Amino acid sequence: MRTVDLFRHTDSDGDALTPDGIRAAEQLARAHLTPPYNAFVSTGAARATQMLEILRRAVNQEDVPILEDRGLRSFVEDRWRDAAKAAGKGADLEAIRDRDPDLVDHESALLGQGLERVFKQLPDGARALVVGHSPTNEAAVLGLTGSLVAPLGKGDGVRVIEKDGRYTVGEVVGLA
Repeated sequence: MRTVDLFRHTDSDGDALTPDGIRAAEQLARAHLTPPYNAFVSTGAARATQMLEILRRAVNQEDVPILEDRGLRSFVEDRWRDAAKAAGKGADLEAIRDRDPDLVDHESALLGQGLERVFKQLPDGARALVVGHSPTNEAAVLGLTGSLVAPLGKGDGVRVIEKDGRYTVGEVVGLA
């Protein structure tokens, strides 16, 4: 069995966490993380890496490097932003798919492959903590598991579990 805890970064301004985002990441670490982790993985965005640095320090695992996997990040972020805006505030992937079905279907497959790659790099029994973005985190979960998860708010996360080659959605946690 392998586990990935996939979180959306906390509040940011541009590509850096805000002071509130930093405090929320610290709160998240105290309330919702279950160390130890074998890997910390960022999408490569500075705000995701910054949050991982906070979380890694909070769980006293600074000796574990932060890895970057751009396969967990979309290269068409403006298209996601436009489709999500057209679908309405807080829209889930189905509502976004109604606006741009090719985007959701194609990107979910690609992002799901990126999430699967994280799992495949983990030894049996290992756990990873990944910080990314919304709605692309939800798309990765859909692409890998076939399951829709509710939109992740800032600092919210979902646990994905691999057992015997099958991927399932576990606990969803949030700061609210």
